[in-house]
Amino acid sequence: MTRAGGGPTADRARHAGCRVAPGVGTLGAWYGSPVLPSPGVADDVAEFMESGVSILVGSRDASLRPACLRAMGVHVDRSSGIATVYLPRAIAERTVKNLRDNGQVAVTFSRAIDHRSVQLKGTCVEIRDSGDQDRAIQEKYRRAWFDQLGTIGMAPRVLERAAWWPSVAVSFRVRETFEQTPGPLAGSRLS
Repeated sequence: MTRAGGGPTADRARHAGCRVAPGVGTLGAWYGSPVLPSPGVADDVAEFMESGVSILVGSRDASLRPACLRAMGVHVDRSSGIATVYLPRAIAERTVKNLRDNGQVAVTFSRAIDHRSVQLKGTCVEIRDSGDQDRAIQEKYRRAWFDQLGTIGMAPRVLERAAWWPSVAVSFRVRETFEQTPGPLAGSRLS
């Protein structure tokens, strides 16, 4: 079932039958570490990610059908290369199912005022219910997100309607980081 060197067959085997992490409810899941070590996350990229920019989480199912939803906050552990994004539980079911199936995730961070964008690709390491500390991270993110979008004329009353709590915390090990700002460097690797 698993061939030497990894690949899609090995990936499916590693993620099949993932364990539910104790005490985190039915959404909890744990995935083994990827074969390659994480490069970490550069300080300037982590600061950008946590600055209230738009966060879109992409996943795919076994048939390669994509799914995308807005995350409402992020926490970055710069040294380990683990990032945690917060998905509104009300709309996270399809993405959580995809991540349980294959663990592959792509997360794009984009600033509305100048379209500076960065995309991280990685492997899911944990899915759990968000707790009080996570909620505090999300509240800080929402304030910064409101400020960012307010600079381009979005009214807070519109933004307040965005689903955010309760949420699911999805942690992933960053494998690659790409520049995605429109222009000649879009798609180039940052790590």
